[in-house]
Amino acid sequence: MARLHLPRGSGGVPRGHFAVYVGEDRARFVVPTAYLKQPSFVALLETAEEDYFGLDHHCHPDGLTIPCCSERDFATLVRSLAA
Repeated sequence: MARLHLPRGSGGVPRGHFAVYVGEDRARFVVPTAYLKQPSFVALLETAEEDYFGLDHHCHPDGLTIPCCSERDFATLVRSLAA
């Protein structure tokens, strides 16, 4: 099951996972790397890249920033992939 909302400063990201910062407030999610093979997750990353001229990985060295997706929508996507 995906770990949602791992607090900032709570340590590293577990092996086999990566951090994603989502929305205007940059909510942090830690998701399995296996999601990178899921078409719906890949589509979200492609949309972020196209709409925002690339994924912003400079703000958070330990993860990706996806500003085009709301925290709520991202949580829904992650829950659907975890099922």
